[in-house]
Amino acid sequence: MDKLQGQLLVASPQMQEANFHRTVILIVRDEEDGTMGLVLNRTLELSVEEACEKVLEIPCAVDGFVHAGGPCDGPLMVIYEGEAYGEAMGDVEVLPKIWFITSKDEIETLLADGSGRLKCFIGYAGWGTGQLKAEMEAGAWILLAATSEHIFSTDIKQWSKLMTQLTLPNEIDPKRIPDDPSTN
Repeated sequence: MDKLQGQLLVASPQMQEANFHRTVILIVRDEEDGTMGLVLNRTLELSVEEACEKVLEIPCAVDGFVHAGGPCDGPLMVIYEGEAYGEAMGDVEVLPKIWFITSKDEIETLLADGSGRLKCFIGYAGWGTGQLKAEMEAGAWILLAATSEHIFSTDIKQWSKLMTQLTLPNEIDPKRIPDDPSTN
């Protein structure tokens, strides 16, 4: 199996695990010892501004909500789109000009600056060696190349739209399908 970094995992309809049901996950690291991803389509009831005030005690120039990155505990993490922002050793370029950042100092600078697109996460999804491959072979996940639009989407119907895109035959234009089929 090729490296999965920069790919999306879209939970298949048969995925019933509560932590992953109807999720869209960006793979930020895929190494020999395991894989790490962030759930893109689950927001918390915690605004980025509130997190800055309560946890980081810094001013914040970013709107939006913190996302539940997955069931594994983890620090505040950021996906940022733009030029390399700092020189932290932990930065990972997930896709060209899209960075996974865990450095507290760098995150504070990004949140205070407010330039560029970013998403904040608490927690992550993790798989041990071979675990994700087995889940994919069992049909739990559908793989899709990630784009900036996928990663920074705030559409609450992201999973449904991606499933439609992935499962409809190529002859049908998903944009022509009404949200409410009874209006057809």
